Amino acid sequence: MVEERMRRGPGRPRQEHVTASVLDAVVELVAEHGMGALTMDAVAARAGVGKPAIYRRWPTKQDLLIAAAESRIGPLTVPETGDFRTELRAVLTARMNAYRQPGVNRLLAGVIGSAAEAGAEPGAYQAYTARVMGETRRLLERGAARGDVRPDVDLGAAATLVAAALVFRTVAEQQLPDEQLVESVVELIARAVATTP
Repeated sequence: MVEERMRRGPGRPRQEHVTASVLDAVVELVAEHGMGALTMDAVAARAGVGKPAIYRRWPTKQDLLIAAAESRIGPLTVPETGDFRTELRAVLTARMNAYRQPGVNRLLAGVIGSAAEAGAEPGAYQAYTARVMGETRRLLERGAARGDVRPDVDLGAAATLVAAALVFRTVAEQQLPDEQLVESVVELIARAVATTP
């Protein structure tokens, strides 16, 4: 016990179940009632924890919302296969599965909307977006290094195009992304950036 505390450092023991309960509560509230229902009081009641436990982990509602989004749509890793299309398909399939989870459509809409609100800290949203899109950027870089992706491609713009298709389908079109959309995006992006048709 003492050895475990020394590894963790000073302070209260981590209570991962509290973190999971709070983030689940955020997703459930947004899914059931929309962003208007997302208050610290409502989250605390739904999660069965005190507000101080929430504020210790997430000082602002913005921090809490981003953490909830990242609990459902976080960074991912795709093994290098030597084939750009295969790696791109893996990223898009993982994202499709994440976006098909209950409540994620409203959660995504909430994250996007709250990023544009007065007083929002843009750096927090940009950092989250960079983490979520990081693997797409890496596979584009790997493809360029292997010669699968043209060297003149704007990798940032390409990564944005990859991410935008499924997000727009989920949030704006209010449809669940599916395998057909994944295959279409793979082909469209590959045609645009790949060195071979």
